[in-house]
Amino acid sequence: MNERTVRGFTAGVAGRLGRAAAFSLLAGTVGGAAVLAGEAFVARHRRYAQPELGLALRATIGRAEAPPLRLVLLGDSSALGVGVDRLEDTIGGQLAHLLAEGPTGRRVHLSSVGVSGSRSTDLATQVARSLLGERPDVALILIGANDATGLRRPSDAAAYLGAAVHRLREARVEVVVGTCPDLGAVRAIAPPLRQVVGWSGRRMARAQTTAVLEAGGSVVDLASETGPVFRADAGTLCHDGFHPSADGYRVWAHALLPGVAAAATVATRR
Repeated sequence: MNERTVRGFTAGVAGRLGRAAAFSLLAGTVGGAAVLAGEAFVARHRRYAQPELGLALRATIGRAEAPPLRLVLLGDSSALGVGVDRLEDTIGGQLAHLLAEGPTGRRVHLSSVGVSGSRSTDLATQVARSLLGERPDVALILIGANDATGLRRPSDAAAYLGAAVHRLREARVEVVVGTCPDLGAVRAIAPPLRQVVGWSGRRMARAQTTAVLEAGGSVVDLASETGPVFRADAGTLCHDGFHPSADGYRVWAHALLPGVAAAATVATRR
């Protein structure tokens, strides 16, 4: 086999290997996209927990003689406590009890204007509703999961969140935001889509943090503080594998408590 033949043979093999690699890459890409599309279809058509219509969205918790605190929740299904059917198991109910029973016990007037399925674009309406009547002392915003699962641009979603925080701060309301939780912990979405959604959630949380701090609010990074617990314990999710259970909301409540308590202290000093 002369030099020219060797070169021709080598070039031919290289070409065939290159085409095979390109085909494999294309097939892998198409196959991966098909898997993600299939998982997205399944996730979209699962039966998820629905808001409990009989669940009170307003309650007063704590001793009658304790200093009052008006706490309003804004955001998505988590602000309503979707996944549980008792007020005391919701994120708001658990936070209110912790604030009432703490060393600086408060009489918490709790309300929620959250709407299941909400995205950051829906916050303007919720802010308007929260400011009707007597002004709240502290607003807790839980938003971002629906933005992330819908693969919305983090910067766009964060801009709407920042505007909501700014408006509440202008109304002299202390604001705490629980950023997008760890979506890589949900069981309702199968891998590898779960990893994609988890990545989207992390990007969302980073953008939210910047926007909230610039608008004068405070932030609790739910993914970092509670994600490992949710990943390790399936019992932190309710029957649908997506929304928190009573145990899950308890984990969130303890993570949010220091920030909400600090905001309540600031509001009291005004």
